Amino acid sequence: MLNIIWIGFFLIAFCTALFKLIFLGDQQIFARIIEAMFALSKSAFEISLGLTGVLALWLGIMRIGEKSGFIQLLTQSLTPLFSRLMPDVPKGHPALGAIVMNISANALGLDNAATPLGIKAMQELQTLNPNPETASNAQILFLVINTSSVTLFPVTIFTYRAQLGAASPTDVFIPILIATYMSTLAGLLAVAFVQKINLFDKVIMAYLGGITLAVGGLLAYFSSLPQQQMLEQSALISNLLLFLLVIAFILGAIHKEINAYEAFIEGAKEGFHTATTIIPYLVAMLVAIGVFRASGALELLADLARTAVRYFMIDDRFVDALPTALIKPFSGSGARAMMIDAMKTLGADSFAGRLSCIVQGSTETTFYVLAIYFGSVGIKHIRHAAACGIIADFAGVVASIFVAYWFFG
Repeated sequence: MLNIIWIGFFLIAFCTALFKLIFLGDQQIFARIIEAMFALSKSAFEISLGLTGVLALWLGIMRIGEKSGFIQLLTQSLTPLFSRLMPDVPKGHPALGAIVMNISANALGLDNAATPLGIKAMQELQTLNPNPETASNAQILFLVINTSSVTLFPVTIFTYRAQLGAASPTDVFIPILIATYMSTLAGLLAVAFVQKINLFDKVIMAYLGGITLAVGGLLAYFSSLPQQQMLEQSALISNLLLFLLVIAFILGAIHKEINAYEAFIEGAKEGFHTATTIIPYLVAMLVAIGVFRASGALELLADLARTAVRYFMIDDRFVDALPTALIKPFSGSGARAMMIDAMKTLGADSFAGRLSCIVQGSTETTFYVLAIYFGSVGIKHIRHAAACGIIADFAGVVASIFVAYWFFG
């Protein structure tokens, strides 16, 4: 899918530029495209290089959290919930542990740990699947929760915002929490409706009720504040929570008698490797988007969307962030490049720049996850997995737009 998107950017850009040259007499159009290719390739390298320090910092901190037992702690706290949501999985089955560890790793932003744990969970669930080529109820529920992006600490987004000059890189933290809650809830409700899961079970109600109360408390608190004070309080709470996370990881390391400094260095080395690894991917996608933008194709699509939006007399500032939302279900790296493009072009603290970050943090690459997880166990018939995943994505995007207007509008 990513290959199709990447090729599509270039082909559409070429056709658009050819039209401008032949029918509009724009003789500089191809010069602008070539200029964009060189400029964006250089920019992609500079962004990747600038990310090295921040990635090393956060991956070092996350490695302390990983070794101090926070994934295990989250696993223990979430196991009762998933044992009720997946009644077909026997209590004590290895699948439950792998599922909860995967979701815990995703929540803490440990992507490198989350993917192998997710594949392991899918393989364990496959051992319980009576029809090996057809996705089971438990496998679909697990996958939809993954695609709805349960994100508690989206440190990668903070990293890009810091690199691209945001005044307060974490000011999107609370909006992302709210939006990702809505996407996950929508995905869970969609699967529960199809699979007839009893959401009124006491244990399930206790978990969902507690999470809803916490999110509702945030909504109530911020609703009572003027916008400027709301932004200030959001930044304060976001920074406080993130630093409390760091302190909690360090205290956990002290409690378990783990050398926090060595754990940090180990994770930081991985951060350096990650920063250099993403260079070719970022160059590929940013150049493709740059060509697409320089040809005028992106502007044309945005103008068409604005025209439709204005017809219904709706504020159209969210349109500039729609490319991130539209690509995210198909490609994580493509959506990330769109997010970076929005921040570079319009500003990290622009409305569209912030909204693209919220969208990026509230939804997941649904079709990529479908391909990886189901492909790892040979499933060919996915049943309602894609439909429920798209429902979760749509809810996340809509929630992101509303919360962006609420906080930054």
